[in-house]
Amino acid sequence: MTQLIQSLSEISARYDALFVDLWGCVHDGVKAIPSAVSALQAYRRSGGTVVLVTNSPQPRVNVEKQLARFGVAEDAWDTIATSGDAARAAMFTGAVGEKVWFVGQPHDQGFFHPLQVVEDPVEITQVPLDDAQGIVCCGPEDPHADPEHYRPQFLLAKQRGLKLLCANPDIVVDRGGAREWCAGALARLYTEMGGESLYFGKPHPPIYDLARRRLAALGREVESAGILAIGDGVHTDIAGAVGEDVDSLFITGGLAAAETRTTDQPEPDALTAYLAAEGVYPSFAMGFLR
Repeated sequence: MTQLIQSLSEISARYDALFVDLWGCVHDGVKAIPSAVSALQAYRRSGGTVVLVTNSPQPRVNVEKQLARFGVAEDAWDTIATSGDAARAAMFTGAVGEKVWFVGQPHDQGFFHPLQVVEDPVEITQVPLDDAQGIVCCGPEDPHADPEHYRPQFLLAKQRGLKLLCANPDIVVDRGGAREWCAGALARLYTEMGGESLYFGKPHPPIYDLARRRLAALGREVESAGILAIGDGVHTDIAGAVGEDVDSLFITGGLAAAETRTTDQPEPDALTAYLAAEGVYPSFAMGFLR
């Protein structure tokens, strides 16, 4: 049964490291969430290590710059693992070929920057769909448009047997008060149409492997029992934690705020009904990270 808690400090002493989602937990896509930043700072002062584990398609360095713009203090985290870096590693090993059709926005072009951790990377060229060997998807060009917009192109891609590399498995995110579609929505559509989508972010193993390697690079070898995963997505953050056999803390005031009737804390009956409907059971839950 999921335990409802008031603050991270109630349980944090049990864990040596946190795998913390960003969007909806530490920031809202526009600015930092002060209570979350303070909670992570306090956890680090107590000796814990914070790995930010995000489904952002951006390289780690870009996420660092974004955090600074949003006002997330540097002493609230130790290192970052991004879905983008995990997916980039696969791309540069040729997972979807050398000639790719790119789906995304101009600011996503950092996805194609060289990744030095891959030995003998393939040379990636962006080409029109008709010439492509595979698809690299960082998200829709217009995050507010219906993903169905891509159905005609995806039909052609499926008929040609192209694989779609999904840089961000999230379906939606909330930027401030506006909901936006993510790459995961396009990958889901492509899969439903019979195409093959490759995932590297939460809840899939590659990003957790990257997070553990980032943790090891800090000199911290932490067993699964010593890790707590925190996030607001039941099918990404919480399902991923279950797959990795680590405890999880569900932040109900993010994507599921309406369903769990979260103001300061979720309504217990609404939370129970939501989790039962989704078939996902986190170890703990609270309204907002604090």
